[in-house]
Amino acid sequence: MIRELITFEVEGQVFGLDIMSIREIRAWSPTTRLPRVPSYVAGVVNLRGTVLPVVDLAARLGWNATEPSPRHAIIVTQMDAQIGGWIVDAVSDIVTVPEEALQPPPPSTGHDTVIPFLEGLAAIDERMVMVLNLAALSNEAQLAEAA
Repeated sequence: MIRELITFEVEGQVFGLDIMSIREIRAWSPTTRLPRVPSYVAGVVNLRGTVLPVVDLAARLGWNATEPSPRHAIIVTQMDAQIGGWIVDAVSDIVTVPEEALQPPPPSTGHDTVIPFLEGLAAIDERMVMVLNLAALSNEAQLAEAA
């Protein structure tokens, strides 16, 4: 079976998300901050009348928070009924990956900030793409609070 991924960059690293979970890719627009939400929740934006929670993906992965600028993008995803936005540095392209080419992530040492969110790793055109697990990233209870 072949999977299609949207690839993008965060902090110089290449990540991928299953194209079937991507609803749209938006240019950066400022968010409205909310009180008492996790630090990685950048805020909310209006998506054609819907309140869209926006997460700073770098901060969610345990890295430094992003200083958003017009060059950043928001990837809008949908998992079941939950819609969310993810701030990324740049969107790269669409790639196809045979299911057997997706390698499991290395074992977590407990101090890893990214590995718990990975579905697997894929070597594509001499670069390593970390395929994210949207369900693990979304942590529905915390993001639902933002929405």
